[in-house]
Amino acid sequence: MSKLVTLKKNKDFNRLYAKGKSFVSPSLVVYVSRNKLGFTRIGITTSKKIGKAVDRNRARRVIKESYRKIAPFVKDGIDIVFVARGKTTHVKSDVVLKAMTEILESISVLHINGKETCG
Repeated sequence: MSKLVTLKKNKDFNRLYAKGKSFVSPSLVVYVSRNKLGFTRIGITTSKKIGKAVDRNRARRVIKESYRKIAPFVKDGIDIVFVARGKTTHVKSDVVLKAMTEILESISVLHINGKETCG
C-alpha cells in the first residue's frame, strides 16, 4: 500500500475552499480542484463543531480509511479536501465510503477498469 500524500499548508486548504468545487452529502463535504503536480493530494478537516477530540479523531479515521479503499481509482493531478460533518462520527465507514464514491464518480474523478466513470 502506498503512502497517502496529504495537504499540509493552510494556503493550500484556503485555495481549495475559495476556488475549488464543493459537493455536499449528509456525512461529508468534498472540495476538489486540479493541481499541476501530477499526483493526488488529500486533506481532511474536522472542526470543533464535530465534538471532542475523540469524535474528531474518529471522523478522521473513518474518512481516511474510506479514501484508502478508493485511492487506486482516483485520477492523478487532483487536490481533494474532505470536511467532516456532524453525522460523520455516528455512521459506519461504509456510509462515508458510499458518499465519497458517489461524489467523486459524479465529477469524473474516479476511473474503474481503465475507463472513466460516468459524470
